[in-house]
Amino acid sequence: MDEATTAAAAEVIDEPRPSRRRWLRPFLLLIVPALLLLGGGYYWLESGDSVSTDNAAVKQDIVSVSSQVNGPVIAVNVKNGDVVKRGQILFRIDPEPFRVALEQAEGQLAAARLQTTQLRTQASGTGADITGAAANLQIKQNALSRQSALLKRGFTTRADYEDALNEVRTAETALADARARAANAHAALAPGEQPSIAQAQAAVDKAKLDLSRTEIRAPMDGTIANADRLQVGQMAVQGVGMISLVHNQNAWVEANFKEKDVGKMLPGQRAKIEIDAYPGQEFKAHVQSIGAGTGSEFAIIPAQNANGNWVKVTQRVPVRIAFDGSPSKPMIAGLSSDVTVYFDK
Repeated sequence: MDEATTAAAAEVIDEPRPSRRRWLRPFLLLIVPALLLLGGGYYWLESGDSVSTDNAAVKQDIVSVSSQVNGPVIAVNVKNGDVVKRGQILFRIDPEPFRVALEQAEGQLAAARLQTTQLRTQASGTGADITGAAANLQIKQNALSRQSALLKRGFTTRADYEDALNEVRTAETALADARARAANAHAALAPGEQPSIAQAQAAVDKAKLDLSRTEIRAPMDGTIANADRLQVGQMAVQGVGMISLVHNQNAWVEANFKEKDVGKMLPGQRAKIEIDAYPGQEFKAHVQSIGAGTGSEFAIIPAQNANGNWVKVTQRVPVRIAFDGSPSKPMIAGLSSDVTVYFDK
């Protein structure tokens, strides 16, 4: 093959290449912006029907269990991670001082009952005193009548008459005293239960309650936390938290949305929860409630904007997101989450 033929063949082969380049370059220049435009349009359309935030975390009811009486801890029955039932004993406080207090209260109750019995006996005895005093007065009055009749006839002296009169007056005084003692005895007895007995019974009930409170029980079903700080020999102080109990069956997510995102948000709207601990898994949920104030309003020291240096800061509104049913994975309080709320319900 000569050089002329080779050059002609090479010219034939290379001839289509300029035409391909002519349509490929405009195609690439158009398709990339088109894809970007389509993606942006789709994002714009979708973003109008939902809002998302990564400022969210799993929440659970946490109870700080404290003692209602003071005393040293003598037994700890749980450890971190234990699942307990409501009413299960968590730890015990030395019961001996409270048992002694109960015995003292029961002794005071017995003494009050004895005193009441004595008062009733005394009150019933005053009736006989009144009867005797009244009978004695009647005898003295009869004697005075006889002395009066004899004095009119001249068969007695004036001195005997006055003696009989003095005896009547003495008998009247004795009857009045008997009636006063009876009134006092009955006044000491209350119509219902004696106040001293009621007071002593209240002391017994209080001592029994304190004794029962030396056994600290779980107020609900849950998982034990912070039990490592509770040790035997430690002094339990009334009202000071000793151990934490996390409710297992009541988890939700608290999502803090920007204030501009909650305008169309309503309770009941469907939501999606993604938890960092379980990548690739979505949890169906819904809006349960929307906070009554922004996070800054419930701060310990709320922001004061009534000054000349005010700078507008986007506020966050806490929104409670509830799971639909029970989550398929165990929930741990504080887990970071992403939440998306859809406005179509």
